[in-house]
Amino acid sequence: MTMSEEDRILEKLNPDQRRAATFDGKSLLILAGAGSGKTRVITARIAWLVATGVAAPYEILAVTFTNKAAREMLDRVRTLAPTAAGVMMRTFHSFCAHTLRRFASEAGLDPRFTIYDDDDSLSLLHACFESVPRRELKRYCRFISRAKDYLIGPADDLSKISHDPDLPERYRAYQSRLDAMGNCDFGDLIFRTVNLLRRYAGVGETLRRRFRYILVDEYQDSNVAQFELLKLLTGSGTSLCVVGDDDQSIYRFRGAEVRNIITFPQEFPGTEIVRLEQNYRSTGPILELASAVVAKNSGRLGKTLWTGRKGGLLPILAYLPDQEAEAGYCADLLSDGRLSDTAVLYRTNAQSLAFESEFNRRGIPYRIVGSLRFYEREEVKDAVAFLSLFANPRDEIAFRRIVNKPSRGIGATTVGRIVETSAGTGGDLPKAAARYASAATGKTRSRVEIFVEIFGELAALIEKESLPAFVEKMLERSGLLGYHRDQDDVAGTSRVRNLEELVNASAEFASGYAGLSEFLELIELDRSRFDEEDESEERVTLITMHNTKGLEFRRVIITGLDEGLFPGRRNESIEDLEEERRIFYVSVTRAKDELHLTTCRVRRLWGRTTFFEPSRFISEIPEGAVKIVGDPGRDSGDEYSVGTGVYHDEYGYGSIIRSWYNGAELAVLVRFETGRTAQFLPRYTPLERMDVDV
Repeated sequence: MTMSEEDRILEKLNPDQRRAATFDGKSLLILAGAGSGKTRVITARIAWLVATGVAAPYEILAVTFTNKAAREMLDRVRTLAPTAAGVMMRTFHSFCAHTLRRFASEAGLDPRFTIYDDDDSLSLLHACFESVPRRELKRYCRFISRAKDYLIGPADDLSKISHDPDLPERYRAYQSRLDAMGNCDFGDLIFRTVNLLRRYAGVGETLRRRFRYILVDEYQDSNVAQFELLKLLTGSGTSLCVVGDDDQSIYRFRGAEVRNIITFPQEFPGTEIVRLEQNYRSTGPILELASAVVAKNSGRLGKTLWTGRKGGLLPILAYLPDQEAEAGYCADLLSDGRLSDTAVLYRTNAQSLAFESEFNRRGIPYRIVGSLRFYEREEVKDAVAFLSLFANPRDEIAFRRIVNKPSRGIGATTVGRIVETSAGTGGDLPKAAARYASAATGKTRSRVEIFVEIFGELAALIEKESLPAFVEKMLERSGLLGYHRDQDDVAGTSRVRNLEELVNASAEFASGYAGLSEFLELIELDRSRFDEEDESEERVTLITMHNTKGLEFRRVIITGLDEGLFPGRRNESIEDLEEERRIFYVSVTRAKDELHLTTCRVRRLWGRTTFFEPSRFISEIPEGAVKIVGDPGRDSGDEYSVGTGVYHDEYGYGSIIRSWYNGAELAVLVRFETGRTAQFLPRYTPLERMDVDV
């Protein structure tokens, strides 16, 4: 090899990148900050190892987390060093499947074993427990998958996964059936490979002799099983290099362990750490903000991003009255026509509704990344189906969707017979269900009667309640709220918040059947508009913060910086809060040129007005690091200033702990002697001022 070839591989690297790419020791941790060119470094390292003759291609194992990333990385390596085509570049699961087939006899498998996906796993579990509805079994499939990520088998203590008393039995039955068939599910691939290496020293020795150089990308996203696998693959002659960013570990809900990267130097003594801190994406003011906030985390190895770019706009922090104003603020920014340059970020999918509605109203094209549009989500479709059946009792599609959801034990055969019976009720399916139940016997009768009773009770409320109150009661009485709350608990999703947003959306309509029909019509029009989108059209991106990982935009608007929303109410442990702060860091560092942050004083939750304080992350931004737009909170004057004692006829004595203006209306937050807090608009709820503060 000539020097010019080596120079060609390394010529675009800065000094720190070059030091990482040419590392010749045993253990290397590359702490690669956001936008610091980590992919360039890891591909240059592989190319350098092969081109210089330090390693043969077949001696290198490079592992990442997606097949797309693996393909792209291999293509870049081949461009730099065509002789590196023989490098094994795989995902963790692909590598383990390859290993299990190669050592199938030792692993107790047929080399032609089948890998089950999530649907296959659910079908198998249902075959073990036929009397249990598939929807109920989904949560056990998730529990089993999570257990395998932690290398926890059915005979082990499962309390770390769930205290559900049925989990051990269902896990045992499922795994026994799977083993008897000789197949593997997704979680088995790493679990079985770890067990293979633990039980057969010769297998591990064979792999360690072959793979003298192991490189792992996105190491901050690794879980317990993947960490243990790496330890077993690393021997005295192995050079291990991991690349990642502890400040971008945001997938704990999927089993990722940030401590894998934080404790790497202790687990692999003698580790050299190379920090890639030069950012090639963002301006200085954006990086200053991101670095200042994430520095509040204690669970990190530490680094400070910097850029060679000169100047840059100061990030803007906008204090807004409510989520409608927030959506309007974003729409106003987009009036400059820079749609494809802009991304609107939010913490939960439910927040997209306000933006979708406002953008539709103003004719602003958009695309939603990584999630379904609001009215296409399962939980929202379930609720809309129930509402549709009230508006049109002959809606067979809606009836089939919700008559047995959540499960009431009404099977497909019974549903089909009810539909047939509806011919005698003018197509009215709830009436047909009642008629069918009266002629049925045993459990079938009681199960159908439950649905008929629920539907009848709710139908009697339509003209009596406001539309949001009716929608809320429908969600509760139908069981949909409880069902989707359980799904949230299992999968870490935001279905309940989406249902909450549906209640909010209904608040704009009149009560009764007329208002319900208008509401459903709006939903159908929104769906029609979505279907007619021109895929080639320039559009703004709507995206959750989690889904922005690895992306970049010239202008980023981070919305919903309200305490209780981001960070959320459930994120109270130190670990939770630090992950939320990392999510904020990831979100901010998506911006290349322009950053906006928004917080609202008021949001509607379950159709009610709720007041919010700005997110604690805002208070962690250094003074002068942002330009303020809007009013952070005007003092209300002496009459209702903070600390003033007041008396309320119902709540008793208290004192004002916060006062502000909601538009033109003065609002106050009062803490009473009982410990209760309540919000008031003094113009409508007179509070008697007391001379002595409470």
